[in-house]
Amino acid sequence: MKIVIVSDAWHPQINGVVRVLEITRRELSALGHEVILITPDQFHQMPLPTYPDIKLALFPYRKLSRMLRELKPDALHVVTEGPLGWAARKYCRRTAHHFTSSWLSKFPEYASMRTGLPKAWFYKWLITFHNQATHTMVTTQTMLEMANRIGIKRAVRWRRGVELKKFRPVPSDLFESLPKPVMLYVGRIAPEKNLEAFLDLNVPGTKALVGDGPDLASLTKRYPDAVFTGAKTGDDLIKAYCGADVMVFPSKTDTFGLVNLEAMACGIPVAAYPVTGPKDIIGEAPVGAMDEDLAVAIKHAFSMKSADCIAHAKTFSWERATQDFLNNLVSFSAKQPQKAKDILTSSVHTDQT
Repeated sequence: MKIVIVSDAWHPQINGVVRVLEITRRELSALGHEVILITPDQFHQMPLPTYPDIKLALFPYRKLSRMLRELKPDALHVVTEGPLGWAARKYCRRTAHHFTSSWLSKFPEYASMRTGLPKAWFYKWLITFHNQATHTMVTTQTMLEMANRIGIKRAVRWRRGVELKKFRPVPSDLFESLPKPVMLYVGRIAPEKNLEAFLDLNVPGTKALVGDGPDLASLTKRYPDAVFTGAKTGDDLIKAYCGADVMVFPSKTDTFGLVNLEAMACGIPVAAYPVTGPKDIIGEAPVGAMDEDLAVAIKHAFSMKSADCIAHAKTFSWERATQDFLNNLVSFSAKQPQKAKDILTSSVHTDQT
């Protein structure tokens, strides 16, 4: 099956959406599917206002339309609600094609925080976007319930996994010389991550933050006692997890938090607020602690066992997540949307005739 995925998030960005795309493409390809990504680097670009590290496609509709006509996909999935996402939606609306979408971030909260405009405006915009899709994929049961509550129709689950062969306990001396315990944050250094709530805590030990973003320079100056390492990938990222005593996730706006699973796979417990994402990952398992007082959550998380964290991470499978994705796809061009197995049958039949 030829699957085209449209995303406004792609390299050089380092975030959960990009990692999910990379892994999903790899898993789908291993199953024999052809996966084609349409991303901003294929278009003229402009920096996102207030976040210049993110580049957006500039007036992409005409080129994207031509690409979709030439590619003739069996299924089209739109990951983001940016310029490319809206261009793909517009093309499908004009040509009566079907597509699926993903709701992967609480964009209205981010946009309201950055612009000062009401969240309700952005939620109306979000609902309008996704209700054109045949299915809107969300990561967790909490997000599924929220989608139904705010009026996003036809929401379905697309679960997440963790790369267990990659994220695992390894020897690490990365933070060996720092005062213990080491409390680690991994992710974008950006306003929506609520990092001040972590950095302002009066707790013993070292706060270490791994990642880049628009607030990196200002927070480095404001919090000289914290350690800001910049972004890390590959083995360096694994050693960062394994060199910590606890993973701290202060965000209240993330819809999942893949970094929490990665930390657990390395044997590191998680401390977080009791919000969407941590609630769905941690649940009742003895692998982390959630509290409205983040310092309390950190204190409780220290008592969790590495073996329990690793065992819990193993319950999140990318194979199962990829099957979710396939099951949710619909036929791009059929008069009535078909499920993935019907698309595959149709494409095989077409190849043989």
